[in-house]
Amino acid sequence: MPILLPPSEGKTAPSSGAPLDLGALSFPELADEREAMLEALVTTSSREDASQLLGVGASLEEEVRRNLQLETAPTAPAREVYTGVLFAALEAHTLAEVPIAKRAAVHVMSGLFGIVGIDDPIPAYRLSMGAQLTELGRAKTWWRPRLKPVLDTAFADELTIDCRSADYRAAWPGSPQHTVTIDVVQIRGGVRKVVSHFAKHTRGELVGRLLRSPDLLPTNADDLATAASAWYRVELIQPARKPASLTVVLDEA
Repeated sequence: MPILLPPSEGKTAPSSGAPLDLGALSFPELADEREAMLEALVTTSSREDASQLLGVGASLEEEVRRNLQLETAPTAPAREVYTGVLFAALEAHTLAEVPIAKRAAVHVMSGLFGIVGIDDPIPAYRLSMGAQLTELGRAKTWWRPRLKPVLDTAFADELTIDCRSADYRAAWPGSPQHTVTIDVVQIRGGVRKVVSHFAKHTRGELVGRLLRSPDLLPTNADDLATAASAWYRVELIQPARKPASLTVVLDEA
């Protein structure tokens, strides 16, 4: 049962570790595609307009320049490299304590690698799915036909818990019949509001609780709703042609 997370824009660069080995990542059949994306990212990052193409501000120019050394940069498990609100709430840095059978369910979508396992050794990089590569075009558009046959096969008929943002869903939407998106709203002034920060936090917190629970991971949307109801007020909507949606309703602060 895959749990799909978005990457964090910010990342912690490993201070030591082996250099990148594309063959050591999950889904090794994507190695050629990852090599092509890596080469395109290095080429794009060497341009004067690299920040504009990659959609980052001037304050992140050093991170863009760091892309030029990705092939030799040290790596660490993805759970240690990705940072930010979702990964902090997930307590990703302690996931080594979670049984490997559960940990193996967690995958992070990546503009550079397409998808990685939470334990995969990766360097810190700067590339979102919405970025424009000089040779390949928009990352999410380029990845979509390449991820589809691999992930359609790997995750066939399994419940996919989808915590991703729109750009990362676009790269591989998955099967509507077997996908549950995690949505979060908060009551403010008696009205439900979508809250980006709390949504990221709650998704990470929910995944962390599922992984650390003594129970098996859910295998269908109803079981997921039952598990989540132990910690949150939730509503499950199962439309006919779209992915099911598990909405977590947060009380007014």
